[in-house]
Amino acid sequence: MALMLLSVLASCARPIRPPEALPELAPEPAADTRGAQVYTLDPTASKIHILVYRGGALARLGHNHVVTSRSVTGRAWLHPRFERSGFEMTIPVESLIVDDPDDRAAYGKDFPPGISRKDIEGTKRNMLRAEVLDAERFPTISLRSAEISGSVDAPVVTARISLKGVSKDVVVPIELAVSGRRLTASGAFDLLQTEFGMKPFSVALGALEVQDRLHLEFEIVAERAS
Repeated sequence: MALMLLSVLASCARPIRPPEALPELAPEPAADTRGAQVYTLDPTASKIHILVYRGGALARLGHNHVVTSRSVTGRAWLHPRFERSGFEMTIPVESLIVDDPDDRAAYGKDFPPGISRKDIEGTKRNMLRAEVLDAERFPTISLRSAEISGSVDAPVVTARISLKGVSKDVVVPIELAVSGRRLTASGAFDLLQTEFGMKPFSVALGALEVQDRLHLEFEIVAERAS
């Protein structure tokens, strides 16, 4: 999801110059969960993977990245009137995991093994810099429902993603499953880094760069609160 969300997800190169400062976002109004069944997200069972791809004529000199969140917190709620259902989630930016070997292996040949610890640490440092995620000013990425329609079997979900001072509404394909006390939501979608005011990393006049488009895949697991 970030995300992330996430020029977020930059390579080991440094940006040419930092982006302009962005204003703080106004707080979202509290969600109305009256009459709904509330579920608490399970961060140990939930995961978000963000796939970041290299680009440019010299792309072979770089490598793709898998950025993972396993620290998602929040809640979801199902209402008998499905359009009144919703969710809110938070991802701590510092908790993002870069290029876990098992995650890379799961995504196949585009993510070969052998990324050094030094490269992984360098990538995460750059990802958290003021020019990219700016973790010091914006320590979290948030996702919440902006609009819900359809049904549990065929949900239509618009998510509001707030990242580094920018909020965007994105239609997210989701599959929902409810089994006993457990709710699972899974799906995938793409984001553009530039939509969140971030400039993808680029060196050598674009000969080696990070692609603007990020691919996010998620599986969110929540347990009924009562």
